[in-house]
Amino acid sequence: MTRLAIIGAGLMGEDHAHIVSKDLSGATLQVVCDMDIERAKTVANATGAKDVATDAQAVIARPDVDAVIVASPDFTHAPLSKACIELGKPILCEKPLSQSSSECLEVIEAEQRVGKQLVMLGFMRRYDQSYIEMRQALTNGSLGRALMMHNFHRNVETPAADFTGAMAITNSAPHEFDVVRHVLGTEFVSVTAHQPRRSDDRVAPVVMVLETANDQLVTIEINNNAAYGYDVRAELVGEAGSMAMNNVAYTRTDMKLASSTRYDTDWRGRYHEAYVRQNRDFLRFVETGIFPTIASDCWDGFCSAIVAEAGVKALETGQRQPVTMIPKPEFYSVKKGVVA
Repeated sequence: MTRLAIIGAGLMGEDHAHIVSKDLSGATLQVVCDMDIERAKTVANATGAKDVATDAQAVIARPDVDAVIVASPDFTHAPLSKACIELGKPILCEKPLSQSSSECLEVIEAEQRVGKQLVMLGFMRRYDQSYIEMRQALTNGSLGRALMMHNFHRNVETPAADFTGAMAITNSAPHEFDVVRHVLGTEFVSVTAHQPRRSDDRVAPVVMVLETANDQLVTIEINNNAAYGYDVRAELVGEAGSMAMNNVAYTRTDMKLASSTRYDTDWRGRYHEAYVRQNRDFLRFVETGIFPTIASDCWDGFCSAIVAEAGVKALETGQRQPVTMIPKPEFYSVKKGVVA
């Protein structure tokens, strides 16, 4: 039985704890760690965790912890990933690895020093059935050559009053950056960013146009104040046809001469199955030492950070910005599992 620790007992940490307790038959929830011990106790009691703690570094070092799920604030992700690498423990780290591409490189260098991949990054959309089918359509040739991919990502409202357009690029858009790279199997080479004007003081949508190394166009809209609900969609356009993501709605209401479907308030319902699939893949990784083919790794985290940095600069300057990548390390060209 694999003994897992969860660091961070907020919304994401709580969701991971429930998945471990309900959907991962080969795992036991050993520790829930959070700076707020009462919050950790609440999550632990609800999910049957054996222990609680407040010191993340100490939890990683515990001999009764085999692997770690990190769902703590973004700025902790890279340091905690490096701590797990140093102790040889697999980690499922929520995105982003870091919002700084240079800090992502530090984690990459740490992983290369030990000679094995230990960090699985939580870009869970790769496990969503919609994107899986899009990628398959390109792999089997049914859509022909991919020409464009259109994406929009809408939230009810911003998580904080001081949320900015730049934060929409660094905080929300990385999911799109990663899954588009995954579906198309290519890298971005340039980005432009635009923002309309709202009639109030709320942050307006950000729209990006990106070019890929394969001469494809990608549009990404991030609207953090869409008001009507949580709504993520994508359309893949090929030479032989197109494939569009459907809004997931299990029921429709017909009443008073109108028909309606509802939207979720956030991402958790829409992507629950993707999280379960991802976490099961992580458990298999821990058990077998074989890094999952579909999963994001540290290189993918670096790529998303580089694109986000270029996107922020494009928004600030109003000019097209190159996405300047370093050569992909050979280390990440072949997935390397944990040596038992």
